[in-house]
Amino acid sequence: MSVDHDRVDHDGVREQTACRFPPGFVWGAATAAFQVEGATTADGRTDSVWDAFARQPGAVVGGDTGEPAADHYRRFADDVDLMRQLGLGAYRFSLAWPRIRPDGGAPNPAGLAFYDQLVDSLLEAGIQPWATLYHWDLPQTLELDGGWANRATAFKFAEYAETVVSRLGDRVATWSTLNEPWCAAMLGYASGVHAPGRTEPAAAVAAAHHLLLGHGLAMDVIRRHAPETPAGVTLNLYDVEPADPDSPGDVEAARRIDGLQNRLYVDPLLRGAYPEDLVADLAPFGLSDVVRDGDAETIAAPLDWLGVNYYRGYRVSGAPQLGSEPAGAEWVGARDVQFIRDATAPRTESGWEVQPAGLTETLLRLHRDYPRLPLYVTENGAAYPDVVRDDGAIADTDRIAFLSSHLRAANDAIQAGVDLRGYFYWSLLDNFEWAEGYAKRFGLIHVDYRTQRRTPKHSAHWYSQVIAANGWD
Repeated sequence: MSVDHDRVDHDGVREQTACRFPPGFVWGAATAAFQVEGATTADGRTDSVWDAFARQPGAVVGGDTGEPAADHYRRFADDVDLMRQLGLGAYRFSLAWPRIRPDGGAPNPAGLAFYDQLVDSLLEAGIQPWATLYHWDLPQTLELDGGWANRATAFKFAEYAETVVSRLGDRVATWSTLNEPWCAAMLGYASGVHAPGRTEPAAAVAAAHHLLLGHGLAMDVIRRHAPETPAGVTLNLYDVEPADPDSPGDVEAARRIDGLQNRLYVDPLLRGAYPEDLVADLAPFGLSDVVRDGDAETIAAPLDWLGVNYYRGYRVSGAPQLGSEPAGAEWVGARDVQFIRDATAPRTESGWEVQPAGLTETLLRLHRDYPRLPLYVTENGAAYPDVVRDDGAIADTDRIAFLSSHLRAANDAIQAGVDLRGYFYWSLLDNFEWAEGYAKRFGLIHVDYRTQRRTPKHSAHWYSQVIAANGWD
């Protein structure tokens, strides 16, 4: 590794150089099934909670649905070729539960055949398949039975995992059980801004526990069917700071938000128990009522790695102040907390502050405060208002700057001793961005949703050069 302070130009972006990563560092990009596949009724696939949610008036910007997305289901071979051209070492994708076991029922041969073809194509292109079992597309039929608030869903998830791993376990390079259980539980069941659109705090707390239980059950399935394949889980983690470290109210607010966002998931996974302060905080919402004997041991199944999805940090206060906004319903039991906005900070098109230092601190905290294990940045990216020039090019210099600053932040963590082994940009393709529909573009590759034409943005070319050099000089 090396770092110095020379400067170079790339498409109008000036940046520090050089930045080098360890040998064997995994360079990839990520997507999720519902966000890119489209073909929502093809070959036996049935509704997920997101299909049903998107049909509700006002639920998704523009009334957008999972059609056409990026039509990856039909165009995956071309997309794999684009990955190969970019030099990706790994592709992180999720599998669609309602495509593989429609309505949560019997396995669907056509759905499994699609993932057979995708995995084989990746391997032929020299790209590691990193498969995620669950990225929020619960079969709608299971939601009608209570969804993740129902303990039985965790065992249904294990059945689905067995179908997938027994079929693909000989070829997938790495397994992830869940992607961002905080979003699935809290945005889906507390605030209702994500599918299934419920606003029931107790259901959200139950869903969080049952998602973790499903993770543990799926880890057992992976160990039985693919014992030599590394397996882990992916969490969206945030650096949480009090607005005023000398204010007891702000420190308390930070404790509560850090607990709900980070420790509610990391602690049972890596320490074998929910934090005592959170058990007390969530007692009114029934956390203790849904935990049964043996659950803690199941959830704490040994991991081979932990995935970190990082987009920004939080500064919080216990009292309203200039530039603050109240916590939403997803912050169960903490709706009196205020989130502080920095009016001077650069922002992405999503309105998120660009805070690369928070990535370094998040990785350092895991390294410092929890049992050591390999870490991967499994998502990191930004939406910007990409403009297609008359010559067809997309000069997304903001995204290049974002990428550069966050890769430097990751490199800083490595130099401080963190065992960080890879980075996956979100996202490979422009796609369906959940409640934002097609209004936000995160991709390295531009997708014209009318024609499905793919155009690598300048950020894709920049990232390709970084991959080829394992950093930059």
